Amino acid sequence: MTALLLTSCGAIPHGSPGNGSSGPPGSSAPVSAGTPATTAGGAVPVGPGPQPAYRVQTQPAPGSCHFRYADGHQPLPDASCTPGASNPKVTQSDLGTTICRAGYSSGIRPPTDITEREKTANAKSYGYTGSLHDAEYDHLVSLELGGDPNDARNLWVEPPSPDHKPGSGPDNDKDAVESTLHSAVCDHKATLAAAQHAIATNWTTAEAVLGLKQKK
Repeated sequence: MTALLLTSCGAIPHGSPGNGSSGPPGSSAPVSAGTPATTAGGAVPVGPGPQPAYRVQTQPAPGSCHFRYADGHQPLPDASCTPGASNPKVTQSDLGTTICRAGYSSGIRPPTDITEREKTANAKSYGYTGSLHDAEYDHLVSLELGGDPNDARNLWVEPPSPDHKPGSGPDNDKDAVESTLHSAVCDHKATLAAAQHAIATNWTTAEAVLGLKQKK
């Protein structure tokens, strides 16, 4: 789970109707349907995986990405900019030695001198002009769900919700969802692929889609 403001475990709209709506006044412009958050087979794109030395990744062009909001409240990323990316070193057969092993995520997390620069550039990609203290540099597919550590497709500046108190730091509602999905995968109540697909599609509905809580 997320421990620092600059890095996080890891949410994305699919681009299909009902997954999100354009944000409130003052937010980024409404996003078009764009490309799907997942491939035709239902899996998120595959990233390069953990690296012995991380490099700052090129971010989308300034102003080319746009936030969306589920129910006008919870932020979702632009599926064409942030479709998510999985870690090829994590598979269904090796969960016990990867994400279900204590300390795995912290061992593959990029250092802050990398993520600080990426976060600043990604804020420009999304046209985010608010305080970076209130925004979280978030892994769409969290590290604890087998998300790629530093693929630009899996990281976005997650803005605070519209009713957020300025200066109070980032919102963390998504972190709780990531924790629930991680437990479900490690307890074999959901497959790794299904959990990755659900959170990449729309983190606000991931628990319901996987049958971990009652659908509204």
